[in-house]
Amino acid sequence: MHLSDLVFTGFNKRVAALHRDTGAILWQWKAPFGMSYTTLLLDGDRLIVSVDGYMYALDPFTGDQLWMNEMKGFGTGIASLVSVHGSSSAHVLAAAADAAAAAAASSTSATTAT
Repeated sequence: MHLSDLVFTGFNKRVAALHRDTGAILWQWKAPFGMSYTTLLLDGDRLIVSVDGYMYALDPFTGDQLWMNEMKGFGTGIASLVSVHGSSSAHVLAAAADAAAAAAASSTSATTAT
């Protein structure tokens, strides 16, 4: 299985990994601390999770908790998560557009050469 086969969702201090093609739940995890809104960031080989001021890192393939940080003194609320390894939907769309443009250019070159 590859990361591209997974979709992650989080709510009510729970996180689940679903198979992208079938929607089947592959694993689920419940935060030991925190009570409500869950923020997620796929950071390379880590799924970073924030729940009411508590931070967690999960293995995206298994849901195993790798670490936890109470973030004392930061308060609670909806977290903003950013990482050089993470990606936003805008980044993914730009990469897809670049790939489509490259494929079109390659197709045009191949047609012209024959």
